Amino acid sequence: MSITDLIKEVQATLKLVPDGNPGPLTWGAIHQRIVVGKTAAVAAKVPVAISGSVDPRSEESIATLQPEVRPYARALVQSAAEIGIVIKIISGLRTYAEQDALYAKGRTVAGSKVTNARGGYSNHNFGVAFDVGVFEGSSYKEESPKYKAVGALGVKLGLEWGGNWKSIVDEPHFMFRPAWAAGMSESSMLAELRRRKSAGEGFFSN
Repeated sequence: MSITDLIKEVQATLKLVPDGNPGPLTWGAIHQRIVVGKTAAVAAKVPVAISGSVDPRSEESIATLQPEVRPYARALVQSAAEIGIVIKIISGLRTYAEQDALYAKGRTVAGSKVTNARGGYSNHNFGVAFDVGVFEGSSYKEESPKYKAVGALGVKLGLEWGGNWKSIVDEPHFMFRPAWAAGMSESSMLAELRRRKSAGEGFFSN
């Protein structure tokens, strides 16, 4: 059975339209049933990409993400594998200090600029974003046309893709936007994430 068939089965179990295309409604329903724990009965029907694990390197980064984001990261790894592309999650949560160190590159530290975001101004600082790497065998490909294919898969899953950015295009980057941030500008969303972090509030609570 393919992952699409499994997703359809899960959607039918959750009384959603079984179209095989997991979007926010599907992931939200799965989160309520499994992560929140209203019932574990559907767990056995959930694809590995949603309820299980992927490769160890990816899992190490996935563990740093917010619980709501983790299923998306796993689903992207497995969806890419279905079309013959091997990806791994190579970056998840970053501290403000780690972000500032990246921001310094090409500015106060030698090298090329890799980000326009200082600490507190990147989605990575809140565990809602992750970066992928394309691998061919054991070889990591920093640049590859496969990133565009993976980007299309991510968008289909309901993720925002850095390949669609206008300033610094970042094809390995994906983010899952909280429901309360729908329609918000990036700067407004980040300001609210900073406030919630300072207040110790949940990033996905309404």
